[in-house]
Amino acid sequence: ILSYLPMAWVGDHLFSYAQAMLAGFTINCPESAETVMNDLREIGPTYYFAPPRVFENLLTQVMIRMEDASRVKQKMFHYFMAVARRCGAEILDQRPVGLADRLRYALGRMLVYGPLKNVLGMSRIRVAYTAGAAIGPDLFRFYRSIGINLKQLYGQTETCAYVCLQPDGQIKFDSVGRPAPGVEVRIAENGEILVKGAMLLKEYYRRPDATAEAINTDGYFMTGDAGLFDDDGHLKIIDRAKDVGKLANGAMYAPNYIENKLKFFQHIKEAVVFGDRRTMVCAFVNIDIGAVGNWAERRGIAYSGYTDLAAKPEVYGLIEECIEQVNRELVGEGVLGDSQIHRFLILHKELDPDDDELTRTRKVRRNFVAEKYAVLIEALYAGRQSQFIETAVKFEDGRQGKVAADLVIRDVRTFPLARKAA
Repeated sequence: ILSYLPMAWVGDHLFSYAQAMLAGFTINCPESAETVMNDLREIGPTYYFAPPRVFENLLTQVMIRMEDASRVKQKMFHYFMAVARRCGAEILDQRPVGLADRLRYALGRMLVYGPLKNVLGMSRIRVAYTAGAAIGPDLFRFYRSIGINLKQLYGQTETCAYVCLQPDGQIKFDSVGRPAPGVEVRIAENGEILVKGAMLLKEYYRRPDATAEAINTDGYFMTGDAGLFDDDGHLKIIDRAKDVGKLANGAMYAPNYIENKLKFFQHIKEAVVFGDRRTMVCAFVNIDIGAVGNWAERRGIAYSGYTDLAAKPEVYGLIEECIEQVNRELVGEGVLGDSQIHRFLILHKELDPDDDELTRTRKVRRNFVAEKYAVLIEALYAGRQSQFIETAVKFEDGRQGKVAADLVIRDVRTFPLARKAA
């Protein structure tokens, strides 16, 4: 394996030295943060773990490289990726697939999937896990469709990262699997996931108040996540319990689910959506400067930096297409069909942990962002076409400054829902 995770995180304790001492495998450390990808390709691990953000970044790099490829290679890539989406995951799970698709997939393995896995450093992977945050179903399907045995793991530091697992042959793209052996999982009346088992923390060190808040009187740890069990007993994570809400019309609203769909596109690095108790859903978007910068350069669009690029009309058109596609997909998402995005803007700066907008594991501090950019949220819901904002930022060398811009606000096409007949 490649051991590159933060050493203070339970993930590195569990997936690196604890499992190595128990099962016996070789641990490799990267030379530096900048050489992780090169080291990954050099080592060719057989077992790999990474949070969804890493898999998102890898996919973004792949799509950037494909945009620079020749027209023939692009057509070949997209053709065989369509084959992979159609039958790749089923072949990996050893399910019945027609002979014609099996032959196409075998050719795709030789021409596209094999070289792609080699570029990613995943040619020898027997099993890969992702955890730490929700992974979008589309992103999950992409890796399994090209033959990487990626599976979801659900857990938290307080549960030693051990709550639910996905056994081989029982993979669902929208679930985290069944409860692991020895783990009891319940869903509270408010939808929160409750967990009990031998792997649970005893207490927070010298924090009896925090322990009392986290473990209820029945001995269940309150995860803070909202979820439900499907008909096969698989746990589906909807969102953080405190974030799940309802629109003004009473429809369910799960922001993290929508944001993951947006971040599947290589041009979108981060997204924050709003809509709880409101009449519609609106969104902030952070573009990926690498992916969008490459896209702009190939079209002769000059720009001086992130703020300038984010304001370009052509970039707004690009992001609008991505959001429209998400809206089209949400139509078929049942109770989430009303959560289509009506209006959006592209932020003038990247959300940054140094500015307290993200955690160090790059999760959005939703309440902080809503408070800091309240004027933008008001503009979205007031129907304005633009809004001026000036934001304080911290630079890497410790200096502080301000970034100001007139942000354009755009409306997005939404799609009617197919209402069931009474």
